[in-house]
Order: sequence, then C-alpha cells, then structure tokens
Amino acid sequence: MEKRQTLEQERKRLNKRVSAMPSTQQEVLRLSRDVEAGRAVYLQLLNRQQELSISKSSAIGNVRIIDPAVTQPQPVKPKKALNVVLGFILGLFISVGAVLARAMLRRGVEAPEQLEEHGISVYATIPMSEWLDKRTRLRKKNLFSNQQRHRTKNIPFLAVDNPADSAVEAVRALRTSLHFAMMETENNILMITGATPDSGKTFVSSTLAAVIAQSDQKVLFIDADLRRGYSHNLFTVSNEHGLSEYLAGKDELNKVIQHFGKGGFDVITRGQVPPNPSELLMRDRMRQLLEWANDHYDLVIVDTPPMLAVSDAAVVGRSVGTSLLVARFGLNTAKEVSLSMQRLEQAGVNIKGAILNGVIKRASTAYSYGYNYYGYSYSEKE
Repeated sequence: MEKRQTLEQERKRLNKRVSAMPSTQQEVLRLSRDVEAGRAVYLQLLNRQQELSISKSSAIGNVRIIDPAVTQPQPVKPKKALNVVLGFILGLFISVGAVLARAMLRRGVEAPEQLEEHGISVYATIPMSEWLDKRTRLRKKNLFSNQQRHRTKNIPFLAVDNPADSAVEAVRALRTSLHFAMMETENNILMITGATPDSGKTFVSSTLAAVIAQSDQKVLFIDADLRRGYSHNLFTVSNEHGLSEYLAGKDELNKVIQHFGKGGFDVITRGQVPPNPSELLMRDRMRQLLEWANDHYDLVIVDTPPMLAVSDAAVVGRSVGTSLLVARFGLNTAKEVSLSMQRLEQAGVNIKGAILNGVIKRASTAYSYGYNYYGYSYSEKE
C-alpha cells in the first residue's frame, strides 16, 4: 500500500510538472510516447516474421512421386469409331423395324391376282404417271402414310399434254378390252365409279374419253359426281350450268352440253352442288338424258361418286349398259373392291370388272399404301 501511495504521489507530481510545461512541449511529449509504443510493436512483428521464415525454410515435405504421368497418343473420349458403329447398327434396326411394321399394316391391293382371287375381272392395270404426279402432288396427309394427295385445279390433261405417257397407253389397251365387252350390252353408256375417294376414277374416265375421241368416235362425258366432281377444272370449262341444273329443271340440254376442244369430246359438268344429289339422280330427267345421249353419241361415259362413300353409283348404274370399278393400287383393299361390286350387283347394275389404277413398281417390290375413304363431303379440295 505504501508503494502504491508513493507511485500515486509520483504520478501527480509528474502531471503537475507536465501541466506546467508549455502546450507545445506537452504535444511533443505525447507524440514521443506514441512513437515509442509503435516502435515496440513494429519490432515485435518483425521478430515474429523472421521466426516464421526460419520455420518455413526448415520444414521437409512428405510428398513423393510414385509413377510419372504417361500421355496417351489418342483421346480417351469420345470414341468416334465406336459411336459410328453403334449408330449404324441402331439405325439399321430402326429402319428394318419400320419397314416390317409398314409391311404388316399394308392392306392395299398390290397385284391384279389379288382381285382375281375374289372372282373380280381386271380389265386394265394403269401405272402411275410420274409426269403428272410431279405436277399435281400435294403434301401428305399423314407422315406415316405413303398416300399422296393431288390438287384438282390447274392440272394438265395427260391424254393431250403427254399422249405418249405409259398411263395413256394403258388406257388405250382398256379401250380395246371395252370394245369387245360392250358389244353385247343394251346401250353404249359406260359408268365408271370407284371403291373409295382418291381411287382415280375421274382420271381414268376422262382419259378414256379422250382416247376414244381420238379414234373419230363421238363421245359425251357426264360428271355425275354432284358432290365433289372437278371435271370442269380438268377441262377448263364453265361450271355455271351443269348436270344439277338440268336435273332440277332449271336448264335444258343445249345449255349444259359444252365441247371440250382440247380433248375432242362433249362434256356435261356437275354444275352447282345441290342439297339433294341422290334425289336428283333418281329423277326421270336423268334417265331421259341417258336415253337421249345413247341415241346421239357413239359412247357416253358417266363419272359417278365412289360406291362405299355414297349410293349415287347404284342409282345411275341401273340405266347404263356397262360399269367398271376403279381401285387405287396400294390404297384399296380387295375386300373394299369386292364389297363395292356386291352392292352394285345387288342394285341391279351390270358391273363388268375392275381397273387397277396408279400402279407403283419399285425394286424392293414394296408399294405405297394409304387407307381413308370416310367423310365424302360436299367441299372441293385442292
């Protein structure tokens, strides 16, 4: 306690002396103390740095090299050769699977013998015209189907624009077969219908009309497909006055018959689409038209709607002497063709046989396939 009191007295004494000093000396004294304190801290840190440097230099690591790194001449990944081989094998399996699946699903007629096995006479096989197909083909309805759509406007008339086409030659052969088939019929009226839409009945009937007209015969083409007939587009003639107007009693024959100069035959187009096509075709005026045409023309060709879509062909067929059914190669099945002919026969129609149209031959003997005949509407599609 005495020492503490002594120190306290000494401190007070020094403070009095400092207080008695001028302010400048007091500031110098304070700064001197700060310098001494900073110097002491600096020396302490410098000593610590030197100690750490010595410790770092004296440390010995325990890491050693076991094996030196070896550089490979080729990259580990990707393995391009293996990937190419696997891709090729996988693509091959997928392709084969797709072909087999399509072959299993294919149901369309691929040979005349398939129809003849059902007792159906095949009067002609007409190959697909590549020349015409390139100029009329539209995009497919279904990516998984080979069925092709074709426009019905602004299309060339094959029998005149390319008369040497193989399809036209096949129709010429059909003309010869028909000449003998119609020798025993009651009239010279020929009805051509199809099993389903897109069978190509209008192509066959119009080409046949042109081919027969080229042999100096007087031919009348009647478009009796009052729902979707497009012969006026094919022949580039007016459709304002046609069969529907005549059957409805609005026009007379001299107003509805037009001459198609390019093909060399007369034409009666379908006219405007009526609300009751079947009823119009059942009227006496249709029978009277056919009787008049039979007396004034060497051959009358009537193009009717497909049999499995509507019953118009059965109505018209009772008044004609000969009927033929067009089946699309790869599209129509033998069952569809057989069923269509059965319905025509039940209606009292003299159906002679079938025409296999649109034959497509390939090296693999595979053919295009499609299947769709429902929804035969009144609309006209390009």
